Amino acid sequence: MSALTTRARDLGIAFSGEPGPLNAITDVAGVNVGYTTLWSGSGPLRVGTGPVRTGVTAILPRGKGDPRLCFAGSFALNAAGEMTGLTWLEERGLCEGPILITNTHSVGVVRDSAIQWMRHQDWPFLWTCPIVGETYDGFFNDIDGGHIRAEHVFNALDTAHTGSIAEGNVGGGTGMMTYEYKGGTGTSSRRLAQSDGGYTIGVLVQSNYGSRRQLRIGGIPMGQALADERPRFLDPGILSDELRSRCAPWCPPIDGSIIVVIATDAPLLPHQLKRVAKRPALAIGRLGGVGAAGSGDLFLAISTANASITENQGQLSAPSEVKIHPNEALTALFEATIDATEEAIVNALVAAETAEGANRLHVSRLPHTRVQEVLRSHNLLKCYPFTGR
Repeated sequence: MSALTTRARDLGIAFSGEPGPLNAITDVAGVNVGYTTLWSGSGPLRVGTGPVRTGVTAILPRGKGDPRLCFAGSFALNAAGEMTGLTWLEERGLCEGPILITNTHSVGVVRDSAIQWMRHQDWPFLWTCPIVGETYDGFFNDIDGGHIRAEHVFNALDTAHTGSIAEGNVGGGTGMMTYEYKGGTGTSSRRLAQSDGGYTIGVLVQSNYGSRRQLRIGGIPMGQALADERPRFLDPGILSDELRSRCAPWCPPIDGSIIVVIATDAPLLPHQLKRVAKRPALAIGRLGGVGAAGSGDLFLAISTANASITENQGQLSAPSEVKIHPNEALTALFEATIDATEEAIVNALVAAETAEGANRLHVSRLPHTRVQEVLRSHNLLKCYPFTGR
């Protein structure tokens, strides 16, 4: 990944709403994000050896040193995927511990390692159900090789930080594709007007969905204008007979998945956060996504407000006083969530770099100049201050 990453606004792609200073989920005070990225090997897939293109993304709602619970809610647009811990989260409306994202076949080890990390941090719990989401990187990565281990989960959690965070081919998003371009991790934020409470909404996505013909940017059918440079195997001769018959000359579009994590400092209760968690579906629709039959589109929303809530042993009967944002005033938060999710997905596309994965699968990055040309032809380029990092 380049030292300086281009973001969607640097290309002049227009978005609605006012972002926070970082235009990232870390604009929500206290939120920390960390990654472990594994990238090694090349050539034919050999299970247990590689090539390896995967990782772990860790989100700590209140930082490493603060185990306090957060109110939370979730939503599944299409549930052909997994996010562990959601049954208990929905039952009590609380998120406990870190939120992690990885590949589909590493969910178990990441979940188990999260528990051990929380124990090492002396976080107080009798038992816990960690939140671990996933998307499938098996076309690009040795997904059955067991390459993610406890130390990789610990590293993502231990290195989590505030401030600017990387996007594209990093963390759990390392081996992901979006609209048949290289995809991965993206983030964005929105800051509400003071008349709407002045709150911040931050979003982080692990984007791995969509076929090229569906892609829309700025309302324009961008995928139809960019019909070439699809994923392809550079050396079909190394493929198995079964894989060659299915994929030559092009790797076929797959339904894919997307994980969306929303954080806010607005004082929202679980029923309100569940409503917020539904809104990324509208952002995905703006970009042409349809919630395909085999897609795992799972969304989680948390609030860092009401930090005094507790379920510690010995205090189970003590009531907590909470603040609540008016239900009738949620529309601005809904809109901010949609806008930030849209931009986070496009940021993942813009930041991700052309790469070669397992079996020499070549996946191109979104062609920045051609996107600008299409938008310019529709008078849709906008001049923003450069925000790359």
